[in-house]
Amino acid sequence: MPGTRKLGRTTAHRNLMLRGMVTYLLEKGYIETTVTRAKEVRSLAEKMITIAKTQKPNTLAAYRKASSFITKEKVVRKLFAVIAPAYANVNGGYIAIYKLGPRRGDGAEMARLKLIGAPGNETTQKKDKAATKKVEAPALDNK
Repeated sequence: MPGTRKLGRTTAHRNLMLRGMVTYLLEKGYIETTVTRAKEVRSLAEKMITIAKTQKPNTLAAYRKASSFITKEKVVRKLFAVIAPAYANVNGGYIAIYKLGPRRGDGAEMARLKLIGAPGNETTQKKDKAATKKVEAPALDNK
């Protein structure tokens, strides 16, 4: 049952940490964390996607419910405009957990959460490619 792991934190700290991780996951398309945190984040993120897609897409109630949990306004808009429509015909299972092995420092089992299909990440990938291209400086005329 989701939401029962304490993760070694007080209730307020745990809730805030999970809200931040869900926001970052929806913003970037993937995150790396421990396996137990990943399982909690997956259930909460899938609930946010379900809220955005099952209720009538542009209702104020659904938007406010998502806004009350997700910490960035831009991510809420992305959730309703890009992510939810991409999963319109899918019933659950929007996020995959890939185990990465133990962390070097303390041996904690690490995992990567990733949106399956990663809708909306094409634009960020294009920006990254454009940023990495070498731009030649214009030649200066020293006449």
